[in-house]
Amino acid sequence: MKTVFGPVPSRRLGKSLGIDPILLKTCNWNCVYCQLGRTRPLTNERREYIPRRQILAEVDQALSAHRPGEIDWVTFVGSGEPTLHSGLGYLIRAVKARTDMPVAVITNGSLMSDAMVRGELLAADAVMPSLDAGDPILFRKVNRPWPSLKFDAHARGLAQFREIYTGHLWVEVMLVGGLNDTEQALTGIAAALRRIHPDRVDLTIPERPPAESWVRMPDEAGLQRALDILGEVAQVAAPPRSALSLTGETDVIQAVIGVITRHPMREADLRHALQGWKPSQVENALATLALSGQAQVVERNGERFWCVAEAYYADLNPFPRVKYSDRDAPG
Repeated sequence: MKTVFGPVPSRRLGKSLGIDPILLKTCNWNCVYCQLGRTRPLTNERREYIPRRQILAEVDQALSAHRPGEIDWVTFVGSGEPTLHSGLGYLIRAVKARTDMPVAVITNGSLMSDAMVRGELLAADAVMPSLDAGDPILFRKVNRPWPSLKFDAHARGLAQFREIYTGHLWVEVMLVGGLNDTEQALTGIAAALRRIHPDRVDLTIPERPPAESWVRMPDEAGLQRALDILGEVAQVAAPPRSALSLTGETDVIQAVIGVITRHPMREADLRHALQGWKPSQVENALATLALSGQAQVVERNGERFWCVAEAYYADLNPFPRVKYSDRDAPG
């Protein structure tokens, strides 16, 4: 499948069946922490990047392949910004007509200043936008948006959506050590959140490989400072309760690509997800991914992450591809 993946374990949504309605990496932000690397080029054009009919055909196939209890949420989460798909509202309603499972949208929230986009998102059961800054200067430093996208419009759009939305509004704040975890930065974010009145604020940290090599996690003091300043609705998003498993997949190569296109994985976690396969099959699959140019390994803070080959990371990575000896090559 090209647009539907999972279900994958989610720290906030349990077992989530993902729908990616756009192409890697279609986004109007270029966040310093983005696990999918830099956005090249930025775009703010709304259009039908992938045909609705194709997406819904894959949704039908995925829903029919899973028994009750195997999926908790159906989630629109793009390899970029999903609201850039011009048919998102139609797709949300079409999915809800197909299943009783709740539907979520994970978005940077940048287009919620547009009344049409706000109207499209009303059909979702949960909307999860980002707010990583409380002022225009920090907004530019952290999110590096399309030039016409301004912080005031971003915060105002989230507040306007809250006024008309009756579902769950869960705002995500990605904390970057030394950048937006200071008292001054968090005080600004708290002021913006008071205008928005979210049901919950999820504090996350850049655990996967960030676009910029200098990005670091906040320390314990930074996390506690965020909890103290952002108020009672703030919580640190806990790791998923269950690990990803790809054991039941018939095409392990495509299954891995489907996941790492949206969520780069630590090498140890990827091997764990493949533990139902024979060790020789796992080595063969990883070698095939690397040698075929479909995947790359990025090193951050001493850890190796498997990422889709098209993802672009700014630094000169010492491990741009996994290198296997001839004896490890597939075949």
